[in-house]
Amino acid sequence: MTKARALSIKDKNAFFATEVIERRKPRADDVVIDIDYCGVCHSDLHCARGEWPGSLYPCVPGHEIIGRVVETGTDVARFKVGQRVGVGCMVDSCGVCDSCLAGLEQYCYNGNTGTYNSPDVHIGGHTFGGYSTSVVVDQRFVLSIPDTLPSDAAAPLLCAGITLFSPLKHWRAGPGKRVAIVGLGGLGHMGVKLARAMGATVVVITSSPAKAEDAFRLGAHEVLVSTSPDEMAKAARTLDLILNTVSAVHDYNAFMRLLRIDGAQVLLGIPPSELAGPHVMRMVANRLTLAASTIGGIAETQEMLDFCAQHAIVSDIEIIGASQIETAWERMVQGDVRYRFVLDTKTIGGEPSLSS
Repeated sequence: MTKARALSIKDKNAFFATEVIERRKPRADDVVIDIDYCGVCHSDLHCARGEWPGSLYPCVPGHEIIGRVVETGTDVARFKVGQRVGVGCMVDSCGVCDSCLAGLEQYCYNGNTGTYNSPDVHIGGHTFGGYSTSVVVDQRFVLSIPDTLPSDAAAPLLCAGITLFSPLKHWRAGPGKRVAIVGLGGLGHMGVKLARAMGATVVVITSSPAKAEDAFRLGAHEVLVSTSPDEMAKAARTLDLILNTVSAVHDYNAFMRLLRIDGAQVLLGIPPSELAGPHVMRMVANRLTLAASTIGGIAETQEMLDFCAQHAIVSDIEIIGASQIETAWERMVQGDVRYRFVLDTKTIGGEPSLSS
C-alpha cells in the first residue's frame, strides 16, 4: 500500500477532516499521480451529503483531477514521470462488454468504477477521489493534458467539459444548428463555450435576466429568459438541440415547445426526485426526441481535451484551499460561484504527497 493525505467526510452530517488514506501498491499497468488540482463538482456534494442513494463512507470526493506522474508500472509506455495527466469520473470498467469495446466505458454493461464511491476490486472497500494528494490509476483511464491548457482551469474539463462535449458531438452540433443551453452554471458555461467553438448558434436559456451579460461574454449569440411567457412564445420551434443542465425538479416539457421538427432535448442534470412524464402528444406531433447523457468514454474525453486546447477553452474558476472547502460547498448550493471551484490539493495538511 501507499498513502496519501485527503479531505474526508465520515458521514453525511460531518465536516471535512484531513485524513491519511491508503492507495494500492502500483501494479504493472498503473500510473502514480501527485495531484495538483481537483475540480469541485456539485455531484461531490450530492454524494458526500447522502443526497443520492448508495453513498459510502468515509467519502473522499473529487473526479476532476490534474497532476503529474511520479511513478509508472513496468507495462506503462504512454506516460512518463513528470508528465502532466488527468483523471476524470472513471478509473476502471470491465473492458469486455459491447460498450467498453466501443469506447463507451461510461456505459459499461457491468458498471464502470467511479473515481470515488465505487467498490474497489483491488484493495477492498471503496474508491477515494481527488480531494487528496495522490492517486494510483490504471493507465487506460489516465488522460494526457495538452501543453497549452493550464492545470487549474483545465481540471473541470474532466467532468463538466466532457459532460457537454459528448452530447454536442453525438447530436452533431455545428454550423447551421441552433443549440440552446439551459442553465448557466458549472456545466452550462462549458456548453456555451464548446457549442460556440463547434460553430453552432448558441442560445442560453435562463430564469435569471441578470445572467444575460455573462452569457454573451461566454459566447452566447442569444439569451432567452424562461420566466418570460412572451419570449418563450416567440422562440417556439426555433431550436435544433437543447442541452438541459438543470439538476433541480423543473418543467422540462416547457422547453420541448422550442424545438423544431426532429429536434432533441438532452437531460444532463440529475434531480433529487423523478421528473414528471413527457408530454407525448407534442413529441409525436413534431417527431421530437427526449434523451439523456452522461460523460464520454476515455477516447472521447481525450478528444475533448485536444479540442479545448485547439480552441483555448478552459473553465472559469475560483481556486480554493483545503480550509475553504466547506464554505465553497455552501456557496455552490447557493449558486454563488462563477463557474467552478478548483481545490489546490497542495493545501491539504502536511507534505504535498506521501506517495513516494
